[in-house]
Parts: sequence; structure tokens; C-alpha cells
Amino acid sequence: MTAALIAFGLQSCNKEDNNGGNNGGDGGDATTLQWVDLGLPSGLLWADRNVGADKPEDYGNYYAWGETAPKEAYNWSTYAHGNDGYALTKYCSQSNYGLDGFTDNLTTLEASDDAATVNLGDGARTPTEVEWQELLDNTSGSWTTRNEVYGCLLTASNGKSLFLPAAGDRYDTILRSAGEDGYYWSSTMVWEYPNSGRASRFILEGQMTPGYGRFVGFTVRAVRANQN
Repeated sequence: MTAALIAFGLQSCNKEDNNGGNNGGDGGDATTLQWVDLGLPSGLLWADRNVGADKPEDYGNYYAWGETAPKEAYNWSTYAHGNDGYALTKYCSQSNYGLDGFTDNLTTLEASDDAATVNLGDGARTPTEVEWQELLDNTSGSWTTRNEVYGCLLTASNGKSLFLPAAGDRYDTILRSAGEDGYYWSSTMVWEYPNSGRASRFILEGQMTPGYGRFVGFTVRAVRANQN
């Protein structure tokens, strides 16, 4: 299978105990978060915290790809755009993955299905795969803790940085790998395998992994255009 995640090999470091972070709350709206200018070639600004997070080190909420609200269970039976990986009803480029052969060739989230846009407004959206790659190409990363929360610190040449907590993911009703891995959706679907979405994964080993099903709950970090 074509790899559907952006792999980021971070420098090796010892894992520390992590009891910090939470599942977010009602905070993290556009009036409290800060937009960070990392001096990227595109001029894109990145939010300083995850969607649904009260603080930059909070995990925030978890979203299935193309959904805009957290939920109790993350599986195909609860997924908004098809109750099976081969019965998609939106965002489908291959007829054998669509319900009754459905295709629409949509490969990027529309605003109504974008957790960042719906929850934050203010021009916020989920970054594309290309925009995630731009961030990774123009920052250096290191594992660190912030208020006892383990995560990846990305620092740009202008001295600005982003902290991305290792929030793990939600599969069915289970929170997995919190304090070890960080999974962040992009707005880009996998063309060859439309039941998968592309994401950035921050892991200790820095290994390449295959794509994840769209029903899995990952965190979301918003971007917006520079409005100056």
C-alpha cells in the first residue's frame, strides 16, 4: 500500500513518564488561541494548540477524518461518510470503495466537514498534506515535555516554535499511545485508497507507516492565511 502518512524522523531521546494532557474541553476557540508565524515560504500561520484544547499542551479533541465533533466510539459504524470502508458516501475517488459504485473525486475536506473551520472559524482550516510537509521541512524537531506533557517541539529559523503533544489516537472507545505518539490529520484524502486519510505522525522511532482509516480519531492542528 502506498504510504499515507508523512513520516518525521525525530532525534532519538529517552522517553519520560507522561501523565499530562487531557481530552480537551470547550476551550481553544479563535479568541484564546494564538496564531504563530514561523516564517514559512507560504506565509501560513499555525495555531499554537490543537482544536478543542484549552492550552498548547492539552491534547484537545479527537476527530475522524471529515467529521467536526468528538464522539464516544470511533469505528466505521459511527462514521459520517460511510458505515464501511468500501461503502463511502463522500470523498471517494475509486468506485470499488464507494457505496453502490459512488465516486465524487473530492480529495480535500470541504469547509463544512473540516473540524478546524467549523470549530474555530476566523479563516481556520485543517492543513493539507503539502502544508504539513512544508512545516516539517522548515523546522527542526525534538522531544520534550511541557507542564509534564510529552510531545514534539518544532522550531523554525526565526525562533518561533510549535508544541505538538503526543496525544495518541482513539480507536473505537480506546485511547491508544497517549504520551508516546502524536497523530495529526491533514485535509488530504489518499487518492488510491479513499477510505484512508493522510496525516502527520510524530513517533519516537520515526518510522514510515501505512495510511489510517478515516474512522480513527486523531487530533487536528489548524492553520490560516496571514491576514496582515
